[in-house]
This record gives sequence, structure tokens and C-alpha cells, in this order.
Amino acid sequence: MAMALKPRHLSLNSRHIAPPIFLCPEVARLHSFRLSVRKNFFKAGRRQVTNSSLRIHSASPAQLPPHRDLLPFQCPGCGAFTQVFDPGHAGYYSPSRRSVKTYLAQREAAAGQTFPSEAETFDQVLKNADETLLKTLGLDNASLDKSPYKYNHVYHVLDAADFPLSLVPRLQQHLSLTPQRSLNRRSKARKFYHGRNAEMSFIITRSDLLAPRKEQVDSLMPYLIEVLRDALGHTARDVRLGNVRCVSSKRGWWTKEIKEAIWDRGGAGWMVGKVNVGKSNLLECIFPKGRNQEVECHSLRHAAKPNFGGTTSTPEQDSLVVASPQDEKNAMSGNSLLPPAPPEERFPIMPIVSSIPGTTASPIRLLFGSGKGELIDLPGLARDSLDEYVLDEHKQDMVMRHRVTPDQITIKPGQSLLVGGLLRITPTNPDHTWLAYPFLPFKCHVTSTEKAISLQTREGPSGVPTLAKPGVGDLVRSAGVFRLKWDVTKQRAGPLTRASAVGLKVQTLPFVVFSADVLIEGCGWIELVVQIRKRAIESHANDSEDSYDLANLPGIEVFSPNGEHVGMRRPMNAWLSGGPKPVAVANRSARPRRSMKGVKKNLKKLARAAAGM
Repeated sequence: MAMALKPRHLSLNSRHIAPPIFLCPEVARLHSFRLSVRKNFFKAGRRQVTNSSLRIHSASPAQLPPHRDLLPFQCPGCGAFTQVFDPGHAGYYSPSRRSVKTYLAQREAAAGQTFPSEAETFDQVLKNADETLLKTLGLDNASLDKSPYKYNHVYHVLDAADFPLSLVPRLQQHLSLTPQRSLNRRSKARKFYHGRNAEMSFIITRSDLLAPRKEQVDSLMPYLIEVLRDALGHTARDVRLGNVRCVSSKRGWWTKEIKEAIWDRGGAGWMVGKVNVGKSNLLECIFPKGRNQEVECHSLRHAAKPNFGGTTSTPEQDSLVVASPQDEKNAMSGNSLLPPAPPEERFPIMPIVSSIPGTTASPIRLLFGSGKGELIDLPGLARDSLDEYVLDEHKQDMVMRHRVTPDQITIKPGQSLLVGGLLRITPTNPDHTWLAYPFLPFKCHVTSTEKAISLQTREGPSGVPTLAKPGVGDLVRSAGVFRLKWDVTKQRAGPLTRASAVGLKVQTLPFVVFSADVLIEGCGWIELVVQIRKRAIESHANDSEDSYDLANLPGIEVFSPNGEHVGMRRPMNAWLSGGPKPVAVANRSARPRRSMKGVKKNLKKLARAAAGM
């Protein structure tokens, strides 16, 4: 079976990854990048124009592959165009690599043979099938014709780790998609513009980071919809937002339902989102692999046995089919923004799944259903992150790969919370005690505010580990003051408001508990909680019991590199649902006995004192 050939070298530094050619039609048209490489495969001294700098690469005939048109047109893992000149860029194939030699040998063996296409084989099978079988299957020759996609669906992929900071603002207006359905009961579910229907859905990936169980994540859906409504602004005030899905590719939560919806809908599905939000990983789970038309394979195989001539193509031979030169020429034209569609396979090579941002260098097209539709994995859009301020050996520590069970951190008056040496959270109300629950993949440190400032700016020696590069302290700016304006007294009061315990009403309590989630872009969030006296924040301008003066609400000031990469949302109360698992009453150990060591010492002292007298 033909192996899944992928480039050997993939640059780990996103700054050295060349931008995809499909985003630069002028470069492709002027330099004829891919076509020139194929036409001049045997020419020594090939001039290669790279994106990083204008350098001349020379390649001797001994270094080039023996066949010019046998390498894949496009890398199936990252989508970059094939090149054999620069190992530091995406899409590089090493001619001396054993897997490349084996791949070229398989292509050379199959170069002189002709195999019928999948449509021709299917037509031959249908000719030998009787009319009863065809009527039962509901097939005819017209079903093999491929038509342009009339229905398009855009999947806006969001990351649950820092939701909703990965939201692309005004994406629906920029792409001229069908507007979201309003609350009006007469609003239409589908609209066509110029004969094309394009809808959008929101998919929140990595939902296993929010709660340990699927039922708990499902119960968070109303909260996630409200947070998304706040992030969309006034445009989402009167829309339904019934197109929000929260999935987990790692656990398989709600991926099967999306896969069935993709199969039933057909057409083109576009995976859009920022870098490193999990688009490629999601595509691998929701792509309908192993499917074409829903037919009875055993009946077709039995009907194809008598009088069936010719040679069928094997899976190994089908995987050797490449795009035609005409498709490559169309892809390199200035009017094309997508690479040529690869041949449809039941089990195609999936894109590369990696925590390194920017591994998808060019759109990757995967067809399914014998022309019924396709999924397109687009390169991630630019996203602000703290990676450029982090040491190279700690960049992988910034990615949250599994759900974090944080420790409760107490911030006393006069103290600040130092987050990995990159961010500093300082309360503006010095008289209150704060509780912090960092849902982050790295450690946080609590110290005095003066020492936290010196640690962040690296003004003096310290034994506290840090993730920041030298010189980042000079770029630290204030990101602003954030007010904790969400009341969580009922959730945090515990047995005081529980009906089975004390059963007090929230309005009768003399204190109020405020909370909020501080978001760190690309990393996670920190849940902050503070309890203050109700009389200190009551508004005198309004007699309502639930009205508070915004200026008197507790707040925090966040300091980060250039004052960016942070945000705030209403609290999820993830500590209550995903914190340490409470121990059952039956399994709790009894209170340990008091140590008698000190008592025995006192008795001996009294005995010696009595004997001395």
C-alpha cells in the first residue's frame, strides 16, 4: 500500500515558515513557482526565489529526484506546495530520504500502466446490475455528474481555552454570509444570494478543558451562548444563536452529530478560525471517511461478477493519482485562491495535527461522497499570543493540552499575582482578600506587590522561575482596570443559602461575592473571587437592593507585555464544577487524635521538679 508521504522538515519557528503561495497570486504568476520547478527539474543552477530573502539556490542533477512529475503537487499534511530546494521551509522533500525513494519507485512502476477511473469502474458495475437492483438503490448515470457547489457552510472554529478571544470579529459581514436568524418567528432559515447559499456555525473545540464530564459541558451551553453574545456586540442582541456547538475531538463529544450533518448537507464546508484553535484536529474527527454513496456494496459486488472485463484499480494505484497539469496551471493563475482538488479517496491523508501554530500553510481540500461535497481546511488567521515573549524551551508549556485542576490561591492585602513572570495582577482594593484559581498550564506565584514588580521587570536577583525572555520587562504596560461586576453570591454562599441547610435568602446576607474570569490569550483563564461588605458598595442614587455603584465595585489592574493579550468575561464558576473532587461523608477519615508528645514532656518536667524539691 502506498505510504502517506509528507515533508520531512517542518520549521518549528513560525517566523521562518514561508507564507502560502495561494495568498500571493502575483508571485505565482510572475515567477511560475510550481510549474517552473516541474519543467526545469533536470536543469542545474536553478534560480529559486524565496519569501525570506532573494537568494540563489543551486542544485546539481545528482541532488534532484530522478523523475520530475512523480512527487505530490501539494503536501497532504500542511498543504504547502512541493519544493526540493530549501529544507527550512514547508513542503520540502529530501531526495535522499528512504521513504521518498520508495514513493518514487512506486510511481515509476505505475507510470506505464493505465487504470480505469473510479467513475468508469462504477459505470461498468451498474451496466451488469439488473434493473431491480438499480431501482432499489436509486442510482443512475446522472448521479455521477459533478456540479458546482450551491450550498456552502462556514464553520467558525473557536478555542475553549480562552473563549471568546479567538473570535474573528465581523466575519459574517466580511464574507457576505446569510445573516443570523432573529428572534422573529417569521425569520427565514435559509437565504440565497446570487444563487448561492452560505451559512455559518460556531464550533467551540477542546470542550474537555471546561469540565470533566460531557453532561457538565452540556449544562454550560446557555453560559457559552451568552458569552458569545457579549463578544459579538450589539449585532447579536436579537439573534437566536442556535448554531453554536461545543465539541471535543479528544473525547469524541458531539463530533458524530456534526459528521452526520456534514454528510446530509453536502456542498462545501470551510474551516475558518485563528491559528492553533484546533481546526485540523477537528477536521480529522468530523470528516466522513470511508463513505461515498450509500449503496449496498455486497449486491453491487455480486452483480459485477458475471461478464466483467478489464482491470480494476487497487487502493495502492488509486493513491498514486495526481492532479493534472491543467489543474496545476489553473491553481497557479492569479484568479485562483485554492489549490487543485485532489482525487477523492475513502481514507485520505489527514492534515498535520500539532500544537505548533502555522502548520497548515495552504488550503487542504478533502472530497467525500463521490462529488457530494468537500471539506476545506484553511490556514489559520493571525492571532496575538505571548509566544514571542517566551523562551524557546518554554513555548510548548504555554499550550493547555488537558484539563487543569487548579489550587486555590489567596491574595492578601498588599500582594499581587505573578503569572509565569509575564503578567501581573494587582487588586485596586488593598483592603480585601482575593481568591484566585488559575486554569493555566504553568505555575503562578503570589508575593508582595513591590517584589512582583521587581520580578516582572527583572531589576534584582530572584529564585522564582520565569518564562519570559530577557528584556520583556521593559515592554510591560498596563492593560487597564477590570471591574468584577458579576454577582455570584448564591453560587458561593454554600450552606447559608442551601435549602437543605440554613436556607437563608441572598438578599438577607450582609456581604456580596463578586467574580470574573481573566482571559490570557492562547493559554487559559484565571477565576477571581472576592467577598466584600454590602454597605460599602450600595448605590445611594438608586434604592434598588441589587443596584451597586460601578465605581465602588472591586477591580484589578493587569500588567502585560505592551498591555495586550488579556481579556475578561463573565465567570464560568469552573472551580465549583471542575475543581477537586469532594470526598464523600462515608469516606472521610475521623479527626486525628491529638499528639500526646507535649503532654508527656510537661509531665516529666513536673515529675523532675517535684523530685528536686
